[in-house]
Amino acid sequence: MKSIESSQKDIFKRFQDKLEELKVTLPPLGGNRGNSCAANTLTSILDVLNLKDFDNVYYNNLAIPFSGFGSYVTRKGWKGPCGIVSGAIAAIGIIMGGQEKAKSEDVPMIYMKALRFADKFEQKFGSLSCQDLCGYDLSKDYQQYAKNKFWEKKCCDFVLFAIELVSKLTKKYLKNKWK
Repeated sequence: MKSIESSQKDIFKRFQDKLEELKVTLPPLGGNRGNSCAANTLTSILDVLNLKDFDNVYYNNLAIPFSGFGSYVTRKGWKGPCGIVSGAIAAIGIIMGGQEKAKSEDVPMIYMKALRFADKFEQKFGSLSCQDLCGYDLSKDYQQYAKNKFWEKKCCDFVLFAIELVSKLTKKYLKNKWK
């Protein structure tokens, strides 16, 4: 998305444009072993917000471990959250905080929006767990995940849904803080 072009558009139009762009650009990323679902989710939303302060490099690097954590299963069987969920929740915090540190009185509302996102995502896809969503333990079965093109077949849909849902859940904050 061109920054000059996008800065002149309404924030919700920029979300729609980003979603259309991602429908084309996301699927081919499945062939890239370094692809990060969390980074794709978070940096796509930050691109819509025109956050260029860190050139998305720091945000991208911040989000990459979310994807790895998502495929983690503890010794007691807890399964990590999908990286897309983690990236989207990070974006909710950024959106609601605006371009300054979130005020302490806003923290409970940010928590609630994150919980609402998680609930809606789980309602739609049946889980928040990466392993449950894709059916693979990526710490062991990454080659099979890639071979079966699960990114292209499903994860891209999760990213698109997450970005659209973040836009809807944070509508008031996007209008007030991200013109």
